[in-house]
Amino acid sequence: MTPTENGTATAPALDPGLFLPDPEPADVRYTVISVDDHVVEPPHLFETYLPPALRERGPRIVENENGAQVWEFEGTIYSQVGMNAVAGRRPETVQYEPFRFDQMRPGCYDVHARVRDMDLGGIWAMHNFPSQITGFCGRVFAFAEDTEVGKASVRAWNDWIHTEWYTAHPTRIIPCGITYLADPAEAAAEIHRNAARGFTSVTLPERPHAIGLPSLWDRAHWDPIIQACVDTDTVISLHVGSSGMHPIPPGAPRLQLGATMFGQLSLNACAEWLWSEYPLRFPAVKIAMSEGGIGWVPMLIDRLDNIIDRSGYGLGWDVRPADVLRRNFWFCTLDDPSTIALRHVIGVDHIMLETDYPHGDGTWPHTQDVVTKYWGDIPPAELRAMCSENAAKLYRHPLPETVLPADTRRPRPCSATTDKDTAR
Repeated sequence: MTPTENGTATAPALDPGLFLPDPEPADVRYTVISVDDHVVEPPHLFETYLPPALRERGPRIVENENGAQVWEFEGTIYSQVGMNAVAGRRPETVQYEPFRFDQMRPGCYDVHARVRDMDLGGIWAMHNFPSQITGFCGRVFAFAEDTEVGKASVRAWNDWIHTEWYTAHPTRIIPCGITYLADPAEAAAEIHRNAARGFTSVTLPERPHAIGLPSLWDRAHWDPIIQACVDTDTVISLHVGSSGMHPIPPGAPRLQLGATMFGQLSLNACAEWLWSEYPLRFPAVKIAMSEGGIGWVPMLIDRLDNIIDRSGYGLGWDVRPADVLRRNFWFCTLDDPSTIALRHVIGVDHIMLETDYPHGDGTWPHTQDVVTKYWGDIPPAELRAMCSENAAKLYRHPLPETVLPADTRRPRPCSATTDKDTAR
């Protein structure tokens, strides 16, 4: 890859043996804000955004013996596994193994290419999580032996996503940051720094104790961080797997079993965050559960009601736990064809759509068709809420002038455009 003047990278033409032809632009029937997508950190990130004196000690891209490009930091290798960046690949070429940047669509790591892919897929805006070198939530930098580099790497990652992604396309990118998880004061300060320049989200580990951080019941550690999120109206975005995957029995198929149990991971994490009492003690806190689907949420609500009304296992709160769940948590879904019918149990205003670009589960470039197939009989007002309006309200993100689907009782107006971006 060759750096350009603005620090982004250009890639050679896509290999037709690896990639499907570019799709035709989607027929846009729904305004889509996706609340769960990912960036793949480009090789120049830390070379550009770390202070010069620290760059030799920071993360860097190296090639392994197989020619794959992987991250190295403090002697540990962090691979870009194949399922992490497979958008547009021919299915028969996808493997669960490290590979190279020229074997990914440029939209994985370059924002201008990402927006082009968003236009092809009919997606108005994306909320992007980090990838392997951060541990999805800043975990890697929290445990850096060189704390100076760990803290600087957090700031460098945030400066990169702000400068090259959000600033370049502010109507298309929802800025989600990371923070320095090992030090509550540092973490709170970074949340405030990011919020002052437009960030509306921070990704935290869904189950911090599982990765060696203090548990959510360690108030001295987490209170300053939660308070910073509340003070800045920053959404706590919890991504499934950010604290490890489902335990895999010996001999079991790791990828298949791990992917199947995503919803169970979200259920565990959501229950722990609820009973941590942070949503009770901080009624304004906003917590978004990403990539776990919504099928488990009605089951959790039923169980929460049961332990209050029947077994009496509750902690004596002055508000029902299920009501706290509906007030303080938001949930995202790719489709949930069997359980979308239970959306009113959860609350239609707390369900959001994801495309999971560029992961193996992702619906790009077929998101519009997926919504039609599984949600096509849902009333337009509910579709607008779940596809875009809930996310726009939660993350304080602009919508296009016209939000689709239009009410079928009145003529459909034309979509608005900006001078930089095409409305979706």
